[in-house]
Order: sequence, then structure tokens, then C-alpha cells
Amino acid sequence: MTDIRRIVVTAPGAMELRVEEPAPLGPGEVRARSVTIGVCGSDTHALHGRHPLIPMPYFPGHEVTGVVTEVGEGVATVGVGARVTVEPTLPCWTCKQCQQGQENLCENLQFFGCGYLQGGMADEFVVRADRLHVIPDDLDDDAASLIEPLSTPVHAGRIAGPLDGKAVVIMGCGTIGLLMLAVARYDGVRRVVMTDPLPAKREIALRLGADAVVDATASDVVEQVREALGESADVVFDCVAIQSTIRAAIALATKGGTVAIVGVPAADVTIPTIVLQDNQIRIQGCATYVPEDYAKSIAMLQAGAVKAGDFVTAHFPLTQARDAFDASAGGGEIKVLIHP
Repeated sequence: MTDIRRIVVTAPGAMELRVEEPAPLGPGEVRARSVTIGVCGSDTHALHGRHPLIPMPYFPGHEVTGVVTEVGEGVATVGVGARVTVEPTLPCWTCKQCQQGQENLCENLQFFGCGYLQGGMADEFVVRADRLHVIPDDLDDDAASLIEPLSTPVHAGRIAGPLDGKAVVIMGCGTIGLLMLAVARYDGVRRVVMTDPLPAKREIALRLGADAVVDATASDVVEQVREALGESADVVFDCVAIQSTIRAAIALATKGGTVAIVGVPAADVTIPTIVLQDNQIRIQGCATYVPEDYAKSIAMLQAGAVKAGDFVTAHFPLTQARDAFDASAGGGEIKVLIHP
């Protein structure tokens, strides 16, 4: 078989394009040609050694779509030629959490494209067939590239909700924060205010449906957000998860409200436990997604609730993957895609 190219992050700050033999195809697995690979905030953090759950070296590319080129023994759910996107969680299916339908919390979880020996940032990839979702024909490649990242806020909204009629704050106007805004609007929130340090990102949030935006670096950010919201928040989605946003989120939550941690923290933070206890605030961790979140993500894209043109802002070839990572981390783009 013809050698393939694969991006490998070998050490903090070090990335290389390797040429290697294709991975073998085992029973229950599928080989697919990569079509689009999104660069995630987790990828850029991991490149610089700031992701707490991704060791070096790692093989990026969990936000991948592709076309099936070969199926392994026993695969009957997808055929050659199918357009697919990967649900990158790799559950064991035997532990307590998997048996309860919470495979995203699998006790033996591996993650395609994040600490696993395969990732989609390559000419092709091999993955278990049970981790694939067929892309509907009415979604083009750019729209399909948003299925995985959109599923994260869909999951967060579901487990922190219901959101219908609620007053909501979203911390962070990056890709996940803006997709969280789309979910909030789709789910019928009453009012939503967003924060971000970058004026350009705040302007995008207003254009995409935020009722108001506030500078996250303001010394009185809590007071400004509460004034813009007109009340305390029923749910605060923290898509940044640093010390300042966590404390602000807890201060903004109403008594009995929920603070949902959507962003991946780079390190532990401290929280005001007296406020947490006395106001009966729920801290809700939000870990990836399950198939029903993928289904809703696809439905939202099909309904036009999320438009690829609003989110996909830059394209790079595989040979310029480092430039793609830098563009993604630079703050001037929303979703950066790599095309082998």
C-alpha cells in the first residue's frame, strides 16, 4: 500500500509531518480518506504542552470527516464510499458507565486524535466502525466539519438544561462559546449575554445572536453582565475555564443556578465554597458527547441553526498544519480546517 502522511506532535511546540505505512485494518474497523480536519482549542493547547490530559507524543485530528475506502471483517453498518464523521471517544463497552449509556465517561476511555495512536490529521485514518456517523447528503464538507465541535455544546446544554425560557451567560466567544450560543438560541433561552477579552470576538457574538456582550477583562465584569442580563443567571456556561471565569460564573449564577464547565481547564482553580454551599449552586462538568448529541448537532446543521459560513474562516493544506494551528490560536479565526 502507498505510504501516507501524518501530523505528529512530538514534544511541546514541536510538530512534524511523517511519511509512514498505512495502519493495518482489523476486524470491526474502517479505513477512510481524510477530507476535513478541524483544529480544536484542545489541539493548540496540547501542542504547547498545556492540555492536562494529552501526553506527548500525540497524533491530532479528532475533528475529522472522511470517505470510507475499506471496511474490516464484520463491518455491516457502513460501506465503501460513505461520507462519515468520527465520534472520537473510544469506550470499552463493558464498564459500569458504558453499561449505563454514559460511554463518554467510560472508565477505560481512549480518545481518537488525543492520546491515541491514531488521529485524523493525516491522508487517511483507521477507526472502529462503531465510532462513525454517516454524513447526510444535504450537508457539505464544511458543514459536516462542525458536527463534532457542535456536539460538545449540545451535550453541555442538555445536561445543564433544560434551557427553554432561561437567562444564560456564556463565558468565551471562541468556537465552542459561539456554538454554545447557537445551542442556547435553538433551545429557546430567554436572554443570553456573552463575555470575551477580544472586541472582534464580541462583535461576532452579537452578529450571531447574543443579546449583549461584555469585556471579560473589565474589573466589574460581574456587575456589567448582571446589568446586561437584567437578573442573575439560571445557567452559566464557562467555555474558558480559568480562575477568573470560574469565579465570575459562580458570582453570576442565581441561587439554585448551574455553572457548567465546558472548556477544558489547563489547571485546577479554587472556588468560593461558602458561596457555592449557601446559594446551592450546582457545578456541572460537561465531558464530550454521546450519539444523541451527534444526532441533534446534525439536525441543527440541517435546519440552518448553525451555518458553516459563519464559523469556518480559514483553510490550510496538510503541509501547512503548523500554520493552521498558529492561525487557530491567534484569535483572528473561528474554525480552521485542514485539507489533506
